[in-house]
Amino acid sequence: MREQQQQIISALKVQPTIDAATEVDRSVTFMKDYLKKTGLKALVLGISGGQDSTLAGKLCEMAVTQLRQETGDKTYQFIAVRLPYGVQADESDAMAAIDFMAADKVDRVDIKQATDAAVAAVEANDETITDFNKGNIKARQRMIAQFAIAGANQGAVVGTDHAAEAVTGFYTKFGDGAADITPIWRLDKRQGKQLLAYLNAPAHLYTKVPTADLEEDRPSLPDEVALGVSYDDIDDYLEGKTVSEKAAQTIETWYQKSQHKRHLPVTVFDTFWK
Repeated sequence: MREQQQQIISALKVQPTIDAATEVDRSVTFMKDYLKKTGLKALVLGISGGQDSTLAGKLCEMAVTQLRQETGDKTYQFIAVRLPYGVQADESDAMAAIDFMAADKVDRVDIKQATDAAVAAVEANDETITDFNKGNIKARQRMIAQFAIAGANQGAVVGTDHAAEAVTGFYTKFGDGAADITPIWRLDKRQGKQLLAYLNAPAHLYTKVPTADLEEDRPSLPDEVALGVSYDDIDDYLEGKTVSEKAAQTIETWYQKSQHKRHLPVTVFDTFWK
């Protein structure tokens, strides 16, 4: 195994094989313990209709359901949040995911007006906001809404970051990368599918082509196209298997370039970026 590959696997805590039942219990117990320790009463998660939010959402509902049963406190709740920019192309998938996870409450916040207002306010200074930059603004507006809802409900915002996303930095800094807790961190994409199959999720929600769907010039651009490497290669790499030299170099380059995303704001004592 490559030396950097070993270092990355160690840093991201990926296991070569998993037991789905064990990992489901691990994530659920983690969130239950977090709520009990902090005194918070809600888990808040944006639902896109993709694999990651479907898995995290189901785990959230399991956690609060168990807490209500174990403590007798009926105020524990899971709030699923729909965050479209106008009309979302795969709205039906998002609603199917919410039905599967049986969310206690569903909030809907259309981020279009807030996003467009932010873009207009910045461009009033003779700045140009590219379509890619606007995509990141959308991701950050979605997180603003989730933290607002969490603040109104004594809640914690749940993130969907996982190992295959973390290794490439394929998320928006302070956007979908911002959260209070990340219950599926440590799992790669393949392992997330294992958990969803174990939980009897509708197959089309985790076999669909993954896409961030942030860019208007390139709608529904597949993640693997944007990354230049397949999730199978990423998962193999993270599980300690041999991948092609090109795939390994692509993954390692993404990991180095995105180190700042996996780090709290840089201080004078930090050296990782030098």
